[in-house]
Amino acid sequence: MTRLGYQIPNFTYPGVAPADIFDNVVAQARAAEAAGYDRVFVMDHFYQLPGIGAPDEPMFECYSMLSALAQHTGTVRLSALVTGNTYRNPALLAKTITTLDHVSHGRATLGIGAGWFELEHDAFGFRFGSFGERFEKLEESLQIIRPMLRGERPTLSGKHYQVVEVANSPAPVSYVPIMIGGGGEKKTLRMVAQYADESNLICTTEEIPRKLEALAGHCERLGRDRSEITVTKLMMVVVAPSHEEAEADVAAIAELKGWNEKIVEGVKRQLIFGDPDRVGAELSAAIEKGLDGITVDLPINGHLPERIALLGEIANKALG
Repeated sequence: MTRLGYQIPNFTYPGVAPADIFDNVVAQARAAEAAGYDRVFVMDHFYQLPGIGAPDEPMFECYSMLSALAQHTGTVRLSALVTGNTYRNPALLAKTITTLDHVSHGRATLGIGAGWFELEHDAFGFRFGSFGERFEKLEESLQIIRPMLRGERPTLSGKHYQVVEVANSPAPVSYVPIMIGGGGEKKTLRMVAQYADESNLICTTEEIPRKLEALAGHCERLGRDRSEITVTKLMMVVVAPSHEEAEADVAAIAELKGWNEKIVEGVKRQLIFGDPDRVGAELSAAIEKGLDGITVDLPINGHLPERIALLGEIANKALG
């Protein structure tokens, strides 16, 4: 299960031409593996997210990318953080995850969530639907995908999805963990308790204890041992050996993306920003709230492998 994950959320890099992006992504995945991260994640999006860049910036389809990264790495597990459930038929997603598990020789993890980015849905023709509908779809999907990954042939006549004794052959090479992303205390964390092996929380550091309490309550009601579930949180970081070098990394991306000073300051406020001491203190503060592990990313300077190594050193120290 995830102790220290590394997410690659950005594909716009200073001095890197579009045709060379993939080679840089491979270098990032290899750097993460060498630095002791146990998971490499990519986002399941088709447009870049607000706060990281403009919608039309480069973005790759995640499962094609993960399968390719499987050929360039050897030990890290591979996952989306997290799959947008609304983008794929659940039975097909089970086959996709199983294929990733085979091409990676048993390193696949299914990260999944309800989906949220309305612009993508509208642009690509996926039904967005209401908040409640998206969570209904997620639960029905889990009722199909989970048994398919566990060697069963589920039948479901649901409101949104229907399958009939759907087979998944060959079975995954390994046990494929299921991670659910989100922080909703009534719906998301109840589904974590019922269906998942891992939870990746979306919340502030101060909210972590309350989320853990809510998850524990759902586990108790469902007869699930809370200790069976690994709870992590994504921490977005800009780190460099010095504060001045971190500022320079931001300036390089700002010039490439055309950010003005106001945008730069807004981005810096969203991220854990600074030198190793400051970043380490903030990561430690989150871990001390009760997390089992963390996932980190470097949306500003992750294209520099030495920054990935530095963050791995800092995060491993914080994790003890």
